Amino acid sequence: MRVHVSSCMKVQEQMANCPKFVPVVPTSQPIPSSVPNRSTFACPYCGARNLDQQELVKHCVDNHRSDPNRVVCPICSAMPWGDPSYKSANFLQHLLHRHKFSYDTFVDYSIDEEAAFQAALALSLSEN
Repeated sequence: MRVHVSSCMKVQEQMANCPKFVPVVPTSQPIPSSVPNRSTFACPYCGARNLDQQELVKHCVDNHRSDPNRVVCPICSAMPWGDPSYKSANFLQHLLHRHKFSYDTFVDYSIDEEAAFQAALALSLSEN
């Protein structure tokens, strides 16, 4: 599709005549420049795209259950603490054990590890 769009004059003419996006009202929010995508992932085996965490797990269980290749976990590598070069020896087991919940529920990406530790410690002390 991308090759066709880039080479087809008719498609390029139609795209040139499309109206450009303009916000309905001005916003005071800054436009993020480099916010990592932590919502959807690509399958590290076949490249299937736009899978959320649960869909990635289901996709890998259904389609790659017996694939012996060591691959990088796309969920972990999208995290601030993730190592994009680390390959899991057993990716399917990693998915099933490490990604049972969404990090967005529990992680504040705007603070560093030390601040998160201090916040957790303060919350723990305040509950007892």
